[in-house]
Amino acid sequence: MAVSGSKEFEIDAAPADVMSALVAVERLPEWSSAHKSVTVESSYDDGRPRLVRMTMSVLGINDVQLVEYSYDGDAVIAWTLIESDQQKAQDGRYQLAPTERGTTSVEFELTVDPKIPLPGFLVKKGQKTALDTASKGLTKFLEQR
Repeated sequence: MAVSGSKEFEIDAAPADVMSALVAVERLPEWSSAHKSVTVESSYDDGRPRLVRMTMSVLGINDVQLVEYSYDGDAVIAWTLIESDQQKAQDGRYQLAPTERGTTSVEFELTVDPKIPLPGFLVKKGQKTALDTASKGLTKFLEQR
């Protein structure tokens, strides 16, 4: 059962700074408790991560994932799942936009489709955890820089 969700929030930082934090995928464990380890396996010519392997733990379910990142300048960072022990599919996307106040409006979207049958409420709880971590964890990480 695939589940999709999104969350909009604002960060007191410029879009380029937010993108810089998101591109630093090897630092994900610093602001996302679900990420246990992150390894960049290949990068694009501009140095941004392309293929990234992650060890995750969400609601007691451990997973190793390989995702492929794509970018649209400093406005969008997205990923799609290539392989996973626990998921059939996963697509995520951060869209960044400057505000008139000099902050960044962030829209985070996430769709997950687990391989194993899980109760819908459990999948939604895991997704909510991911959405909350994306907003609160990323915001705190940027404020500490």
